[in-house]
Amino acid sequence: MERARPLPTRRRLLAGGAALVAAPYVLLSGTRAEARPQDVDQPNAEWQPASGSNYTVSSRPTAHPVNYVVIHVTQETYGDTLAIFQNPQKKVSAHYVVRSSDGHLAQCVREADIAWHAGNWDYNTRSIGIEHEGWVDQPAYFTDALYESSAALTSAICARYGIPKDRAHIIGHHEVPGSDHTDPGPRWDWSRYIRLVNLM
Repeated sequence: MERARPLPTRRRLLAGGAALVAAPYVLLSGTRAEARPQDVDQPNAEWQPASGSNYTVSSRPTAHPVNYVVIHVTQETYGDTLAIFQNPQKKVSAHYVVRSSDGHLAQCVREADIAWHAGNWDYNTRSIGIEHEGWVDQPAYFTDALYESSAALTSAICARYGIPKDRAHIIGHHEVPGSDHTDPGPRWDWSRYIRLVNLM
């Protein structure tokens, strides 16, 4: 059985200013071999695995239905975000990271597993988290390549799990109950994004 204790906020962890805490989750019994690059869920993604200390092994959608895609903005560079997810002391991860300059995708956690991205255990169990390189107050990071690559990814995730391609199911981190985050922020073009998701 999976259990969780509250995590420190993701913003503090990404900034590196939070005190380290003990591992907050009891992993499922049994182990699964680490994913290989050819085992990514999204064919055009590069496998950049998060530390096994930063997510919970699961068997979704059998163990938990996947009902949401949660959109994040890193508040860090692409490379620094990957390094944070690979640091076993950070206790944070997302399934994917999208690079601003060219829309390149990194997959950090298998979709069957539970990434620690939403700050809400219930939403973590039922969502795929996508981080986007950039800062909420710097819309220049939200490039055409980033929007198009992310929208294609979200569209594929929705198709895999039968998630409606609408704003009730594709949500911002700030819309997760209990969240103290503002990402993706007021400069994220939701109308454009949902239109692209539905065109893919």
